[in-house]
This record gives sequence, structure tokens and C-alpha cells, in this order.
Amino acid sequence: MANIEDKMESLGFVYEFYVKMKKNKINLAYEGEITHQITKAFTSLTESNMAKEEDYNSVQKKVFHVMVECLQNISKHAENRHSVVTSKDGRGIFMVSKGETEYNVTTGNIIGNDKILGLKKMLDNINSLDKMGLKKLYKQQMREGRLSDKGGAGLGFIDIARKTGEKLIFSFLTINESKSFFVLTSTISRLK
Repeated sequence: MANIEDKMESLGFVYEFYVKMKKNKINLAYEGEITHQITKAFTSLTESNMAKEEDYNSVQKKVFHVMVECLQNISKHAENRHSVVTSKDGRGIFMVSKGETEYNVTTGNIIGNDKILGLKKMLDNINSLDKMGLKKLYKQQMREGRLSDKGGAGLGFIDIARKTGEKLIFSFLTINESKSFFVLTSTISRLK
């Protein structure tokens, strides 16, 4: 059982976390299992928050679309899934921040280091393309893309880049020799 000093330290952490969230304009942060119900709850919370801000309807739709794609990515591809027998969804972190001119949707989840090279190559390729190139790649992947054992052929990433018109910002943070933490940020302009 934790002693009073440990509990007091925990209270300090809560305040520090609050300050960092405010500084980074994070409106929503979640760490845990990503399920269909969680996705619905996040879109509902974000919808009510955005309605207060009177953002353009097209901006709201883009934010929702990116949120769902990112959450599905965690659900399908997170390495720290529970046993397939329990059919639990993936775990990860999910954050939405709002700046003066944009929304940022950031996700993070553990992946196997053996997946980094292919994922980095795919994301670099997506980032190298213009609007027409993304459209062509999307159609090509729909026609001939190889689906992984967890579904998808990078279509979600391509779709996010197409919808936002922005480059995908990503990083792989090494945890150990077999796993890394994959962080992805998608930016949606509030001005478009």
C-alpha cells in the first residue's frame, strides 16, 4: 500500500500534467485500450467541444475522419495487444490539441522494431507525394495493395494525408531491442 509521501508525489504529477496539457493546448488525452466505444466517445466529446468553437463544418469532418483513422490504426496495429484469445483491442495514447490555426491529432503505440523499416518507407513515400500523387497511390493500393494480416495496406495513412493536405509527422522512439513507440501527428487546418 502506498504511503502518504507517494500519494503526495502523485498529486504533484497530476498538476504538472495539467500544466503541460494547457501549455500544449491539449483538449483531450487518453491512454489505454482503444475500442469502438472509446472511438465513439471521443468523437462525441470532440464534436461538442468544436461546436462551441464554431469551427467550419468541413474542418470538423476532417478532424473526426482523422481521429477515427488514427484510433483504428492503434486498435489494429498496436503490439501490446492482449492475447488474441481474449480479442482485446490495442492499447495506445491518443491526444487532440487545438491551436490558433490548426488541430493536431497525435497517437502513439508500441510496435515491433521489425515493422519500423517498412512503416517508415511507406510514410516517407506518402509525405513525398502531392495531392494527385496521393490520389493515384490510394487507387493503386485499393486495386493491388497487399493487405497485412491485421488489415490495411497503408490506406488509412494515405487517406489522412489526402484529407488534411498536410505531411504526416512521425517518430519511432526505441524502447528496447524488440519494440519501439510509434508516434504520429496529423495536422488539420482550422482556416481551410
